Amino acid sequence: MSIIYVDADACPVRNEVKKVAFRYGLKTIMVSNGGIRPLRDELVEIIIVGHGLDVADDWIESHIVKNDIVITQDILLAARCLEKQALVVAPNGNEFSNDNIGIKKSMREFNRFLRETGEGGNYNAAFTQKDRSKFLQKLDLLIIKAKEAN
Repeated sequence: MSIIYVDADACPVRNEVKKVAFRYGLKTIMVSNGGIRPLRDELVEIIIVGHGLDVADDWIESHIVKNDIVITQDILLAARCLEKQALVVAPNGNEFSNDNIGIKKSMREFNRFLRETGEGGNYNAAFTQKDRSKFLQKLDLLIIKAKEAN
């Protein structure tokens, strides 16, 4: 049975993940550097990792297996999870795949370069109800895909 892993720091869809996981009876692990309140739900486990660059990402990568589901907006973590054949989706419902991860990594580096040269802004689009809805639809599809593969 697949497990849902959530890169939980600043994740805007934690409550939605809990509801969907409960509906499907899937264990969910939320990994954070801190700041998440304990939950009283036997299907949801909170893992608090130490502070530091990529500590939560490293923990997630070391525990996932093929067909687990990972929720993250971190492109580099998504790439690492895809290498382990996990299914990966961002909180806005955009799925990461082997077909699109290369361009996403390239765009990430290009945007970083623009910011460093003072040409790029720090604009991040607001998270909308449409994003939330798209995420819920994609999460349902990934759970079905994972169940069929197992």
